[in-house]
Amino acid sequence: MAAYYVNTHAQDNGDHEVHTTGCPHPPLPQNRRQLGDHLNCQSAVRVAKTVYPTANGCFYCSNTCHTT
Repeated sequence: MAAYYVNTHAQDNGDHEVHTTGCPHPPLPQNRRQLGDHLNCQSAVRVAKTVYPTANGCFYCSNTCHTT
């Protein structure tokens, strides 16, 4: 399992990216909302979408969930 969090500030395209701890391109600490531990990014993105419908996986650390 890995700890995930979502960026509270949307990207230019409107996405709120979901990251894992240790991501090489994380948002600032004050722009993170913890999502808890998950087995995979799909589960973390589902949780993030309950708050941010445009949640999407980070290209660098959650690539299998990166769609835009």
